[in-house]
Amino acid sequence: MKRVAIITARGGSKRIPRKNIKPFLGKPILEYSIAAAFVADIFDEVMVSTDDEEIADMAKAAGAKVPFLRSEKTANDFASTADVVNEVLNTYEEQGVCFDRACCIYPTAPFVTGDAIKKAMRLLEQEHADCVIPVVKFSFPPQRGVVIEDGRIVPKWKECMNMRSQDLEPLYHDCGQFYCLNVESFKQQKAIWMENVVPFIQDEMTVQDIDTPEDWEIAEMKYRILHGEGKNE
Repeated sequence: MKRVAIITARGGSKRIPRKNIKPFLGKPILEYSIAAAFVADIFDEVMVSTDDEEIADMAKAAGAKVPFLRSEKTANDFASTADVVNEVLNTYEEQGVCFDRACCIYPTAPFVTGDAIKKAMRLLEQEHADCVIPVVKFSFPPQRGVVIEDGRIVPKWKECMNMRSQDLEPLYHDCGQFYCLNVESFKQQKAIWMENVVPFIQDEMTVQDIDTPEDWEIAEMKYRILHGEGKNE
């Protein structure tokens, strides 16, 4: 069985310029994802899908392969993760290389560890799943969400407002870190969220969306706390 780690790192980024190679606590954030893929020690190939020569050079310096550059079609703002993964797998096949399993890892996921990837990939096999997706529980019950109408706060689900938190069904959301894929299932369904998806539950401390400069600062603080940086010996 052949496995590939696909790290998706295009050059364009609107809210955080050069986001995928911006230094995160001293080193390009992309390097964290590459390192995690290698630490997992289960992949036949660790590659970076990018349209950017600078990112490609940095990825190669970190040990990853960049056997081809991403097409213009999958480098725009409207291309989905599934589009990128599909292009990568098809391009490899055109070169005579086929993979049975794939792990798509986002480039701005410094909390991802090799151990987590390895466990999630093992879960993919144990559960005979199409896909394994890391998820985290919402810290506040979404059922108690409110909307603003005519300048006033209105409960979205009024019937839930007086219910105890423990009586509300736990809801989870995608961590936005990585996806473990059965390639055959993916090629049939052409989607990340497939029919048979198994959760890989993460702790809130190891999850952080990084979409704004403020998110970036929060992520660095959480990373320092998680790894004990700055504590007195």
